Amino acid sequence: MKPIVAVVGRPNVGKSTLVNRVAEEGNAIVHESRGVTRDRSYHEADWAGRSFILVDTGGIEPLKSDDVFATPIRDQALLASEEADVILFVVDGSTGITEEDESVARMLKRAKAPVFLLVNKLDNPANTDPLWEFYSLGVGEPYPISAAHGHGTGDVLDLVVEKFPPEDPFDEEATDDDALNVAIVGRPNAGKSSLFNKIIGQERSIVSDVAGTTRDAIDTVIEHDGRRYRFVDTAGMRKKSVVREDVEYYSIVRGLRVMERADVALLVIDSTIGVTEQDQKIVNLAIERGCAVVALLNKWDLLNSDRERDNVLDSFETRFSYASWIPYLRISALTGRAVTKIWNMIDTAAAHRGLAVSTSALNRLLTQMREFGHTVTKNRRRLRMHYVTQTGKNPPAFTFFVNHTDLVDDTYRRYIENRMREAFDLAGTPIRLRFRNKKKEDGEDA
Repeated sequence: MKPIVAVVGRPNVGKSTLVNRVAEEGNAIVHESRGVTRDRSYHEADWAGRSFILVDTGGIEPLKSDDVFATPIRDQALLASEEADVILFVVDGSTGITEEDESVARMLKRAKAPVFLLVNKLDNPANTDPLWEFYSLGVGEPYPISAAHGHGTGDVLDLVVEKFPPEDPFDEEATDDDALNVAIVGRPNAGKSSLFNKIIGQERSIVSDVAGTTRDAIDTVIEHDGRRYRFVDTAGMRKKSVVREDVEYYSIVRGLRVMERADVALLVIDSTIGVTEQDQKIVNLAIERGCAVVALLNKWDLLNSDRERDNVLDSFETRFSYASWIPYLRISALTGRAVTKIWNMIDTAAAHRGLAVSTSALNRLLTQMREFGHTVTKNRRRLRMHYVTQTGKNPPAFTFFVNHTDLVDDTYRRYIENRMREAFDLAGTPIRLRFRNKKKEDGEDA
């Protein structure tokens, strides 16, 4: 097991900047407004040959805070501290001690893990005068750092690594590389975080009725029936026209990055609203990135009549008429209705995404299509398809060798895709169709 290092402190002291510095990656949201990081986000890091997990927590607000998220943020930070091997308590050296710092210090005095007090935003390492007042927090020696410039971070990491438990040479824990990546995507407030929590069986993501609660993408790897899955709960994706805060824009960017490395995207749809244009756009993003897609019609238990239920299914068929291959499941993340069936749908979609079709089977289908006689003609030219082979997987890609690639229009592409989906089990996965010119042979009608 890799050691866990939790980064805690009040809002806006530079925790995410420090995480990005140590993890050498720019995916912790950094913004000057308070309370940007609301959930724990986990990052791989390495120092002096020791790999560890860095946990970026939400800023801890005092109990009297008016922020609706203050209590759950506090709970998330405390959870991170409880599971950590080392805690980095970050304060702002440019402002001095605040009441919030003292509140955090009182909580951390009860922590079992060693605590390092990091006085951030000290851009002049030689000036140690601002350090003295921080001794009064009672959590040990203060260490001056500048997360933005890197001053002092290396010295602190040397000390942190010394506190790690000894490496177990017999630890044969499987790496995350064999895990199936599953991204939970959808509009804000569709129930993604509730589903995430129901699946993994613990309160890892903050569940709230406030749209856009999940700003950072957070993930966890779990094992089910002998297979490993990495679930990622992404930020709710809004239309760009209503993204009023820069931080929401960065959340969307991270959501797209998550889909780029996902094998399967679980699209969570709010059944009380039905399928929307934004759901369509999210599916299109997933298809562009080659993700298998499974639609989850959430909040099904809140529909009170057959008419309401039929309206949702009608909206699904209408909105996704161009992607009728997407399977759907009617669920309730709140009550757990049908949630256990999601595993099989994920496995099936992932298997179809990795499907390999023999060249002989493909060309038998091609022969049947030739015999059917449906083709394209234009300006005395007629499209002829000579040969087809599979040229990729995850998602499946097929290359057709034809006499005139310019004759292949969108309508004919849809015809080819529909025939292929009828012949081969490709439910849940997009496919790629490519067309290449084949040189005309002697005596052939071009």
